[in-house]
Amino acid sequence: MRAQTIRRHGSIQSAIEAGDLNKYIQTTLSEGIVLGLLKQGVSKYLAIFGHGSTDLGEVLRIYEEEGVTQTFNFRNEIVMAHAATALAWTYGETPAVVTSIGPGGLQAMAGSLAASSNGVGVYHIYGDETSHGEGYNMQQIPKPEQGLYGQLTAIMGESYVLHTPEALRDCMRRGTASVHHPTKAGPFYILLPLNTQPQSLQINLTGLPERLSLPALRPEGDKHFKMAVEQIQTYDRIVIKAGGGTRRYPDAVRQLAEKIGASVVLSPGSTGVLPDLHPQNMHVGGSKGSICGNYAMTEGELLLVIGSRAVCQADCSGIGFHKVRSVININADLRDVSHYNKTIALQGDINAVIGNLLETLELMGGVDLAKKQSWLHECKLKKEEWKAFKTERCSLAPIHDSVFGRDILTQPVAIKVTSDFAKEVGAVKYFDAGDVQANGFQIVEDDSPSDTFTESGASYMGFAVSGILASALVDHPRYPVAFSGDGSFMMNPAVLIDGIEHGLKGMIVIFDNRRMAAISGLQKAQYGHEFKTKDSVIVDYVSLVSSISGVKGFDGSGKIENLKSILRKAYSYEGLSVVHVPVYGGPDEWGGMGAYGAWNVGNWCEEVQHAWNEQDL
Repeated sequence: MRAQTIRRHGSIQSAIEAGDLNKYIQTTLSEGIVLGLLKQGVSKYLAIFGHGSTDLGEVLRIYEEEGVTQTFNFRNEIVMAHAATALAWTYGETPAVVTSIGPGGLQAMAGSLAASSNGVGVYHIYGDETSHGEGYNMQQIPKPEQGLYGQLTAIMGESYVLHTPEALRDCMRRGTASVHHPTKAGPFYILLPLNTQPQSLQINLTGLPERLSLPALRPEGDKHFKMAVEQIQTYDRIVIKAGGGTRRYPDAVRQLAEKIGASVVLSPGSTGVLPDLHPQNMHVGGSKGSICGNYAMTEGELLLVIGSRAVCQADCSGIGFHKVRSVININADLRDVSHYNKTIALQGDINAVIGNLLETLELMGGVDLAKKQSWLHECKLKKEEWKAFKTERCSLAPIHDSVFGRDILTQPVAIKVTSDFAKEVGAVKYFDAGDVQANGFQIVEDDSPSDTFTESGASYMGFAVSGILASALVDHPRYPVAFSGDGSFMMNPAVLIDGIEHGLKGMIVIFDNRRMAAISGLQKAQYGHEFKTKDSVIVDYVSLVSSISGVKGFDGSGKIENLKSILRKAYSYEGLSVVHVPVYGGPDEWGGMGAYGAWNVGNWCEEVQHAWNEQDL
């Protein structure tokens, strides 16, 4: 009856205000969780039920039958966690992941690393051992210590063990503060002991917190903004490092760059913040980087960091900015905004801070853009060099591969063809970890940050093929294309079954080089030898995927024109299509896009750490 009433009025608060729902109710903790999440706009559950979640499952059954919530069942908790992350990241809908106690929770917890690393808010609800301590519960961690799963989730992020059902209100308040944090959102873990789920309690529905909503903050006064403007007016060689935090503010970043005559270097997760052809877009810079992106980082003298946490691959483990003399950092997080020395820290919301900075810039006479033209011209020449290099690498004819025993496309060529096709049809692209991801963020030509989602925070293999499932869970989806290596695809092949179950229309493209090319390339570069990064097993992927009813497999081997034709056929299929593309995986440098920066890894560590220790930044 409560579910019917809520459905009829559209929300809990509207039902209470209409007098059809008493704000005080007596119910179970399981229903309380569902009602608490409803008040925050959470109505979609991704679930693998087990003996640790049967009571919650029964509540969700009733609420779905009455049209209030939706529950989508999955076959693998990691797949499910990735799909939930993609749902929140791509479409802005906050879902809840539900698993049982034990291995299921551990797998979902592992998958949640992608949400945590990329600042994406998702609820995770796990079953937990009973609170009475009457003896071991099956699938608990077999150790005589209390609340071990709660300890694990507390290390992973913010968590709450509902040992006491009446703590629901506090749990919901802490949950929304984490999941809906305006600048550093992340997963929130709710641990539900088996015996507290069905316990009865009185709930004040009005007292359950709404979704967190906060005003944008910026520094008080104009002192630090004036200091920043003085630096901008002093230096001619300005480089902006636009991190993942800029994805929501592309207009502000572009306006600032144009006003101050700065080159803009992107991170793997911020492609599209400036349109691809924008003359000040120097593309990706960092350990993999690009010719123009790494040139701008190396030669810039004033660094303006926006929304970046200075991850090792974004600033070459701290040594990417060789000539920088001063830093302006715009970031909401205290540690991130103060990461570098010589910093004017403008802590706050990116949009609000940039707005104030531009106002101060105008009041102080603006910038003499003529003085910046020499710098921008240098960067333009490097961008042209990168464009020519990329065009050459991405139009190469098939070359002979010893593993496949025939001429096949290189991975850059295959990725470029597929990326161009995705752009042509307006598809959203998801990139899996590894060599596909590394070549991908060098190749994509995005005009919006919503065009590509590359999980470079945790670099989680299997994210892309799982992430496209989000398009089956929303009312107005974009057509999704997963760019996946053969290894990443085989991490989570259960997505094929889940995709058909939930009516997914989308495409998975498997770039198959029969190896972990990103690692084998690193091994060769560092030690001159590959070791245990490939196998000898031949897989007929077209037959494999086509064995699942509703999935259609396509052979994308051959020349460029053949791949283009196959992509069109796969796109026209009314369901889930999988295109298998064998790609070159040998020693020829033309098989990849190359690397342009340093990285603190392997036998490079001593040199990188020495360089870092010598600089003042």
